[in-house]
Amino acid sequence: MPSPKSSAIDANLIIEGLAFGESPRWHDGRLWVCNWGTGEIVAVDADGNSEIMLAIPATLPYSIDWLPDGRLLVVSGREGLLLRQEADGTLATHADLRPLSKSPWNEIVVDGRGNIYINGGGPAPAPGEHFGPGTIVLIRPDGTIRQVAENVAFANGMAVTPGNRTLIVAESHANRLTAFDIAEDGSLARRRVWADLGGDYPDGICIDAEGCVWYADVPNRHCIRVREGGMKLDRVEADRGCFACMLGGPDGRTLYIAAAEWRGFEHMISDARTGQVLSVEAPAPGAGWPAYCSGKR
Repeated sequence: MPSPKSSAIDANLIIEGLAFGESPRWHDGRLWVCNWGTGEIVAVDADGNSEIMLAIPATLPYSIDWLPDGRLLVVSGREGLLLRQEADGTLATHADLRPLSKSPWNEIVVDGRGNIYINGGGPAPAPGEHFGPGTIVLIRPDGTIRQVAENVAFANGMAVTPGNRTLIVAESHANRLTAFDIAEDGSLARRRVWADLGGDYPDGICIDAEGCVWYADVPNRHCIRVREGGMKLDRVEADRGCFACMLGGPDGRTLYIAAAEWRGFEHMISDARTGQVLSVEAPAPGAGWPAYCSGKR
């Protein structure tokens, strides 16, 4: 597998003292981050000033995105619920995922047509395993829910390309990014390997305007920019695990990385506050969904 051509890009520290930052999203001029282990959703500006925007009765996993009309969606993973924040701040159940699976749900992305994709769930894990084969479910704007993919090897970050044509998902335990064509009704087809990542374990991902994907990697403590086919172009190294990344900033050219020390699944909820948000200047702005700048979203 080709190695990144660049030397490590130095990252700036934006904020520290988080538990585990996950599901970063650029929204309304700030970076929003799910602070796993606390139930908090935090917004951070470029100077590191933070504000708790919402607290939910969940510790982990939970993830966020927005409907086209600007309402916040929150996946409450272990509870099997997709929550929606109304204009008055209250939370309502947008979808109940428990009939599809009792296993925890993980990541969410809302495409430009209002289709909602959520991954995780799936069969119960085998004895001694933390996760079973994952699935992807589709929630249409009319509220219908159905499974559109299965046998995903630890489903993690997801992103949709401009034009709503392709969904890319990180299969962490298969060391690859996998792509699906998106049909007019939101169905997924033509599953294929978008990039074989060798010894890397992709977690959170985002897409840039040159068609490349940035992916975060916990055990290898870096964030990599890769082209379709597997050519690795750029690299940001950290001194702790990189859990997720998002392109944002005024022009979409700032890559934000959620990083934290990794001590194993059994120690994810603790009093340790090793979580950080790092930033670097990226070679291309964000594109597709999760969107870095899209009107109300």
